[in-house]
Amino acid sequence: MLRKIQPNELKENVFSLIGDEWMLITAGTAERCNTMTASWGGLGVLWGEPAATIYVRPQRYTKEFIDREEYFTLCFFGPEYKKELALCGSKSGRELDKIKECNFTVSCTQEGVPYFEQARLVLVCRKRYAQEMDAEAMPADVKEKWYPNRDYHTMYMGQIVEAYTED
Repeated sequence: MLRKIQPNELKENVFSLIGDEWMLITAGTAERCNTMTASWGGLGVLWGEPAATIYVRPQRYTKEFIDREEYFTLCFFGPEYKKELALCGSKSGRELDKIKECNFTVSCTQEGVPYFEQARLVLVCRKRYAQEMDAEAMPADVKEKWYPNRDYHTMYMGQIVEAYTED
């Protein structure tokens, strides 16, 4: 059972949380949403509010949902869900119902923002800024290693408006 907390009550190591444990970025509605696994991002403060930064490549199906909606969620799971997170990071929602395949249960916040009941931590984010990453501003070694196909991420910044954690 998830309980609501203030974002500043988080006691997590954000480097481990995002980089090692991964997260699901989800946007859409209860009836139609999509999710993807991410291991890049950040948590902090922007414009005086708790904030999350995520990065999404242009070919990701979830990007269409993020672009269309005002809100997205970041869901973090226990280690027993690593296989499901791997699937959500390697398969497209265009070809496979990842949510059904992973046996995830979609719930929604009062504003109708989808998240997964199996998550141990949920951050509800209101999209506040989006910008395509500028290849000209990147070092050559980063472009060579991470962008051989020149599919540069879009960076999204969201104000964390709600946070939920397991009891």
